[in-house]
Amino acid sequence: MAAGEGSRLRPLTDRWPKPILPIDGRPVIATLLRELVQAGVQRAFVVTGHLAEQVEELVGDGSGFGLEIVTARQPGVLGSADVVQRALAAGAAPPFLVAGADTVFTPGDVARFAAAARGTAGSIAYRVGPGTHPLRVVDGRVERVLDDDPANPRTGAPLWRFGRELVPFLEGLGGPPYELAHAFQRGIDAGLAIAAIEIGTTRDLTHPADVVERNFPYLRAGSSGSRGRAGSP
Repeated sequence: MAAGEGSRLRPLTDRWPKPILPIDGRPVIATLLRELVQAGVQRAFVVTGHLAEQVEELVGDGSGFGLEIVTARQPGVLGSADVVQRALAAGAAPPFLVAGADTVFTPGDVARFAAAARGTAGSIAYRVGPGTHPLRVVDGRVERVLDDDPANPRTGAPLWRFGRELVPFLEGLGGPPYELAHAFQRGIDAGLAIAAIEIGTTRDLTHPADVVERNFPYLRAGSSGSRGRAGSP
């Protein structure tokens, strides 16, 4: 999913799309594609939108990353479920992984998630820690995709397994925007077993200052006064 506007990153995203901005000096989407290759993925459908040409130029046909890439475009801010619909229309066939192209996962976590999710009707990754999208999990299964308990320590991460059984639940969603969370919840309410799979920490870019902190960590350390003083080595 590489179509978002990244409005909270403005003015940076007025000029560059969020997926090509760097974390650890590398475009976020490039790191994701390499993680997908390590997970055994051979073909990726990259759905673009905002400043699409820049993303498409970076990923090319995928040969530079070791996989085949098919691109499709989302014409507006229509949500994550619409992104999946665009990929399906471009030839994607479930089951497949869905991932946010603006997130860096702990190395190896995408592969571990893919292995743990294999054979499920659907799966959702989560991490333990503060976040804005609590996920209610009972006995290893997702009960509520968007929990209303602010004390819930499990936070949904932008990494899903999407099985054939979930395709019908993309139809008739309220919106726009049309969101995957609602499609998954409809599936759960209809009796589908959606696995909850814990992963490690994730990193993304939310505000312009994050670009500095994610790429020049010594600057963040220096702001505390422990570095950068006159006479320091």
